[in-house]
Amino acid sequence: MSAAPIRSPTPRPHRMKKDESFLGKLGGTLARKKKAKEVSDLQEEGKNAINAPMNPSAVDIHPEDTLLEENEERTMIDPNSKEESKFKELIKVLIDWINDVLVEERIIVKQLEEDLYDGQVLQKLLEKLANRKLNVAEVTQSEIGQKQKLQTVLEAVHDLLRPHGWTIKWNVDSIHGKNLISILHLLVALAVHFRAPIRLPEHVSVQVVVVRKREGLLQTTHVTEELTTTTEVLTFRFKRDAFDTLFDHAPDKLSVVKKSLITFVNKHLNKLNLEVTELETQFADGVYLVLLMGLLEDYFVPLHNFYLTPESFDQKVHNVSFAFELMQDGGLKKPKARPEDVVSLDLKSTLRVLYNLFTKYKNVE
Repeated sequence: MSAAPIRSPTPRPHRMKKDESFLGKLGGTLARKKKAKEVSDLQEEGKNAINAPMNPSAVDIHPEDTLLEENEERTMIDPNSKEESKFKELIKVLIDWINDVLVEERIIVKQLEEDLYDGQVLQKLLEKLANRKLNVAEVTQSEIGQKQKLQTVLEAVHDLLRPHGWTIKWNVDSIHGKNLISILHLLVALAVHFRAPIRLPEHVSVQVVVVRKREGLLQTTHVTEELTTTTEVLTFRFKRDAFDTLFDHAPDKLSVVKKSLITFVNKHLNKLNLEVTELETQFADGVYLVLLMGLLEDYFVPLHNFYLTPESFDQKVHNVSFAFELMQDGGLKKPKARPEDVVSLDLKSTLRVLYNLFTKYKNVE
């Protein structure tokens, strides 16, 4: 019997047929041991296949993000969402907050996914916020050690948050896997719980691409993930203080509180021939706050440290922030209010700041 003739290779057609599409080939025939070049080619096709419904700019997808086992699932943020101003603002606000909290630790966070995944920064952050020491190894390089540390840190976080009704939207694997959505959910929860002196942007949502492998085929879906709601909803999770109750349930007593605080501040400002009649407006530029701290602590504040006649919003924020620093130097805790809120004429924030001063210095002559 003569051997069957050897057929010459059939040239690859210019366009792939429908049944040879990326999803079909990847789900049906691709194995993990494909050559590097084949993986690179498929990665590029994978980008197109996954992102085609959204028509965004190119997104970084590693080969392992598309090489899935049966029933395995991967998620990634729609690159369009990453470019939205509110999303960028949320990340910046959280990074600035972390760096502010950990300034004494000489820790600088630049990228949330890369700097928080191993648990080291999260440990320091929680210890600082909760004023407690966690029983974990200081530095660990192994994946097992990192996950053990994360487990301990997250358990401590959950013990704090669960009694206040928080839904836990993160776990050890997602944080260690550098899942930005999970990391953001965790940080927003911590910021809200510990009443961070920051303002989280409201109504921040992102589109998430979910890739699943079912019966050998890749399936993609798009879901909206809500990261923040409104300030009122977020702050409802705080332990409400006397001013929340005052504004909501006893507005008739507000004038009494304001009168008491006005009497207190004028007792000291009158020494400089200054007088306050409107709390929310006259403290908004920070000048009276700075001068008041000098009077209460009995020192002269050099004029080059603040703007005596601030003109811009930023100059006013500088003044209020400087006054907050003087308060901390005087032994007070960092105010819960944001300097920006005081400058923006938020009465409740201004009252909180002044009441803290009243509580400590009410007997100062």
